[in-house]
Amino acid sequence: MNLKSNYMGIELSNPLIIGANNLVTKESNLVKMEQMGASAIVFKSLFEEQLHLENLDFGNTMDSYADIHPEITQPIFNLDFNTPKEYLYQLKKAKKALKKIPLFASLNAVYDESWVDYAIKIEKTGVNGIELNFYTVPKEMNSIGVDIIDFQLKTLQNIRQAVKLPIAVKLSPYYSNPLSVIRQMDSIGANGFVLFNRFFQPDIDLEKEEMFFPYNLSSENDYRLSMRFSGLLYQRIEGSICATNGIYTGYDVAKLLLVGADTVQIVSTLFKNGIGQIQTILQQLTQWMESKNYHSIDDFKGKLSSKNIKDEFAYTRAQYLDILLNSNEINKNLKVLGE
Repeated sequence: MNLKSNYMGIELSNPLIIGANNLVTKESNLVKMEQMGASAIVFKSLFEEQLHLENLDFGNTMDSYADIHPEITQPIFNLDFNTPKEYLYQLKKAKKALKKIPLFASLNAVYDESWVDYAIKIEKTGVNGIELNFYTVPKEMNSIGVDIIDFQLKTLQNIRQAVKLPIAVKLSPYYSNPLSVIRQMDSIGANGFVLFNRFFQPDIDLEKEEMFFPYNLSSENDYRLSMRFSGLLYQRIEGSICATNGIYTGYDVAKLLLVGADTVQIVSTLFKNGIGQIQTILQQLTQWMESKNYHSIDDFKGKLSSKNIKDEFAYTRAQYLDILLNSNEINKNLKVLGE
């Protein structure tokens, strides 16, 4: 069975990519993921904000000792602490640990110059590509969408001019028109699009009356938004399409390939089911393909995309039409479930 896929011009053994997460920072996990059949791995993101927070914490700690022995603490303050050197070192180690499959870096910076500077440094580590982790959570009421989009487009353009590596953009779905933003990024030279970013949302501890931030794993079927936009984008852009969020089984992967995704990224299913789930997913995908007499991914990729499907409403307001036309049947089913 030929599971070969192409992502950003790079041939992969199959469409299953491991998304950025904490598991990949452990070398033994990287090796096991490769052995289980992962076709590529995205290393945990470099967040510039984290560097600034670590620097602030370090400075506060040293301030507490400033009056005790200033002759000793003074040289320490001159350390080049707020840099991505540790991340770059870990990237090199991870790249060396993987024998056959590509490694992609993930980057989320804050300032214009930081995006470009970090991207250039990342390219020198020998990774196979960069995933730009674009997202913005507005806090200011005066902030408008067009400013955010313009900043992201400018950032992408600057990085595209600065590095030769393939560039993927991981996007939020919270644009007024994600298709328009993707088209503009595609024209600038983005080589791939990861659909979509999953935000960690705050929660409240009622007993302590405090905010806390749970590690929110995706749930099964969360892939449906990615599936819709993958189907809408198929053969309408030059860049590769990578779907993510709530992909747990090989059957989920088959659905996303059917609508036109080139690859998928998985994370939550590894936390819930273990790294061995990689092998299970590939087995399930292979079994489904055999049952349909498909011999390669290309035999069915995009078969149910908006370009190829006959139902013109499937990717628009189909769910509302279905509810309106079949409301009596839906109410009947709900009543049965209630009983």
